[in-house]
Amino acid sequence: MKLFSLALFAALSATSFGKSYPVTGNTVNCRSGPGTSYAVKKSYKKGQSVSISCQTSGTSVSGNNIWDKTSDDCYVADHYVKTGVNGYVTTKCGGSSDGGGGSSGSYCKKINTAGVNLVAQWEGFVASPKPDPIGLPTVGYGHLCQKKGCAEVKYKFPLSKTTAKQLLSDDLPKYTKCLAGYLNSKVKLNDNQLAALTSWTFNVGCGNVKTSTLVKRLNKGESPNTVAGQELPKWRMAGGRVMQGLVNRRKAEIKLFKTASSKQAYPKCQ
Repeated sequence: MKLFSLALFAALSATSFGKSYPVTGNTVNCRSGPGTSYAVKKSYKKGQSVSISCQTSGTSVSGNNIWDKTSDDCYVADHYVKTGVNGYVTTKCGGSSDGGGGSSGSYCKKINTAGVNLVAQWEGFVASPKPDPIGLPTVGYGHLCQKKGCAEVKYKFPLSKTTAKQLLSDDLPKYTKCLAGYLNSKVKLNDNQLAALTSWTFNVGCGNVKTSTLVKRLNKGESPNTVAGQELPKWRMAGGRVMQGLVNRRKAEIKLFKTASSKQAYPKCQ
């Protein structure tokens, strides 16, 4: 019986974790969730092999937003793992159990002016690349640098407020898209609600949104206003501490979310 259990465990381990891949960074943190704001559970050294059980999206690191869940039950940025491909090499964490992916793609790709202004207000204007409050290099209105010196930005530094708004307009549709991908088609949102949730997604990252209780509750059919009012305030932490700026931002997002509008934005754009 004991030998059978060991054999079964080995078989399950091979199925669950599959191939191992080497770590390329000198000291790479494995975190409790798919993002740089999550707590560090352990660290891997350069050359150490890690087994990947699944992958998901999260905070972008050097242009790669994939995070690998390892056999140690923590997440490491895929940028630091040599998988040999620029993309997913195994199944996505959670599979289709999140209830999302129901959008037909006809949702509003761009959020309204109120939403853009809200994001710009709370991100703050930065003319040239510099670290944000938790040390991540940003520029414009919250653009997270993907390359050294934000080399991927097509606008000349220092940015003006006009070019910064253009950069923000380039960035936001990606976050609206990932948000829409996690919501099922039963969720109904007006333009103010979609804009408020896009602001939240832009702030906390797609990976965090995907696994959030907020999305799960919306997909279960709960009242959007109730869900937003109860769940958004929970997202007030950065770098392991409560940030008053995030507390205030969540209040502003809730205010916009609860502002009445007759224009539908999700799952179909009017």
